[in-house]
Amino acid sequence: MLNLLIDVAMKKHFTYKFLLLSLCSLLFLTSCSNFGNLKLQADLPSVLEEVSGIQYDAKEDAFWMLNDSGNKPSVYLVSKQGKIVRELKIDAQNNDWEDITMDAEGNLYVGDFGNNENKRKDLHILKVKKEDLDNKGKIKVEKIYFSFPEQKKFPPKKKKKYYDVEAFFEWKGSFYIFTKSRVKNEIGRTFLYRVNNIQNYKSSETYGVFEAELIADFTTCPDQYCWITAADISKDGKKVVLINHKSAWVFTGFTGDNFFSGSVKEYPFEYESQKESITFQNKTSLFIADEENGMEGRNLYQLEIKE
Repeated sequence: MLNLLIDVAMKKHFTYKFLLLSLCSLLFLTSCSNFGNLKLQADLPSVLEEVSGIQYDAKEDAFWMLNDSGNKPSVYLVSKQGKIVRELKIDAQNNDWEDITMDAEGNLYVGDFGNNENKRKDLHILKVKKEDLDNKGKIKVEKIYFSFPEQKKFPPKKKKKYYDVEAFFEWKGSFYIFTKSRVKNEIGRTFLYRVNNIQNYKSSETYGVFEAELIADFTTCPDQYCWITAADISKDGKKVVLINHKSAWVFTGFTGDNFFSGSVKEYPFEYESQKESITFQNKTSLFIADEENGMEGRNLYQLEIKE
């Protein structure tokens, strides 16, 4: 049977990943996919090989997902089984899309703020109105520009490269942005900023570049791959989660919007991969997606946390 699978894979030009998953499924070899405390939910479609953002939509009981720079400016609605339900074609460039979030009214927001070299002066968030979530044509979006007032040079010196961003969410009319540090020995340090949401303004003509307001900072760990790659808040606003390649960090008992002011619990994954997406389904269920890397990744996982 093994020889047959290999022969079919070679003749049909199946991917190595498909062959690996097929063998694991056939032989029930847990060593093939030992994901530790992560429950494998689905293999994502190949178009999402560089998935960098995920947002659960309770109305659809599915996930909005996107890719980062170098990919089409599209947002995909993906089922829990890993099937694409819908594609939204956004009328904007994918400079470096890094995260996606949804407000209480059902509008989607795309964070175009990836900033590896800390050079960008056009950091912004794209708003996809809820009435356009079924649109089959190109979708017009509003853009909310912001800047970090602490950044004076573009790029700054190496010891001040704190202004890359891969994580944010919307909550109660504001965006909460978590920076990604590129400073040696401070890789796991993140600064929490607040930015006004454009929906609070009567006219889109009355806003310019918002200055992000610094709230607090937190350090996960100092090592490589400790940097923050995604964030989300639970629907009741009582839990915030940050993610890096190694762990999820859940914050509770905080005061106001200083999410670092309460308690924190780390959930080590026991399985390292390029995880850049996380979302709450409910109070205790988190869903995580990772990018494809060789024969690994491009999967959707579920992580259970404490009440």
